[in-house]
Amino acid sequence: MCEARLQPDSCCPRAVPMFHQYYKWIRCFHAVAKTGGFTTAAKYLHIGQPTVTDQVKALESRFNVELLVRGTRGIRLTQAGEHLYAITQGLFGQEAEAMQFLQNAARLQSGLVRVGSVSPPIALELAGRFRRAHPALELTLTIGSESTTLQGLLDVDVDVGILAEPPPTDGLLIAPYRNERIVAVVPQNHEWTRRPRVATADIGQERLILREPGSKTRHRVERACQRQQVRLHCAMEINSREAILHAVAQGMGVGFVTQVEFIALPGLVAVPIDDEQLSISYSLCCLAQRRQRPLVKALLDVALS
Repeated sequence: MCEARLQPDSCCPRAVPMFHQYYKWIRCFHAVAKTGGFTTAAKYLHIGQPTVTDQVKALESRFNVELLVRGTRGIRLTQAGEHLYAITQGLFGQEAEAMQFLQNAARLQSGLVRVGSVSPPIALELAGRFRRAHPALELTLTIGSESTTLQGLLDVDVDVGILAEPPPTDGLLIAPYRNERIVAVVPQNHEWTRRPRVATADIGQERLILREPGSKTRHRVERACQRQQVRLHCAMEINSREAILHAVAQGMGVGFVTQVEFIALPGLVAVPIDDEQLSISYSLCCLAQRRQRPLVKALLDVALS
């Protein structure tokens, strides 16, 4: 026995005419209904009046329906015309809204820029400058590790990333942004607070609170001390800048952060270190193929100006 399968009418390409085939006809009808006449509709659409008349007649003829009553005092919508106009108001209203959105986006009057960063203070400073330059645009910040921020860029979950000395990566545009010196953070009663700056050799005399292995700050401190044959005494390892600051305030040791990341908590003092090796360079990164996208370009232009 042969089994017959009936397809729903909506799946049949001949059941419902494709809208794009009659778009111009319906558009002309909508303009006439909206403006109240064929002449005004022609001006609204920037086409000739005969074209508008022919398009509306074609629509009525194709579907054998009267949509407009032409009289000496102008046109009047029939009941069918009223129903169709109610539909086209939503249809062409959404079209107008879409065009308005696109025009605003082109003028940078709307849109969202997604920024990922390894440094909250640097990201917030950039966000403030961007908002002042483009108050109509939205911006989101995601603070994360080097690896998660870089992956966010590659997955296009982030538009622009702020990374600390990122490795060369295929397809990634890397633009130097700013260089930040690393400072020592000590309690306010520490002997170092009476000096204008300390030397790398002085670090070997202190109990240290260091970031986790892989941290750029820790790497710079270890590298500088190794070059001068200074032995480090790590008393505690903490994977949070904020927690390190609190630990220093509790007298547990000396910590290190970049100058921009230092938070002047009660009882804390930042002391400069006389060693140019103790610095971190931050870069702005984006996918090279997205460099000229309007929103990405707007952010980079503000940042690099």
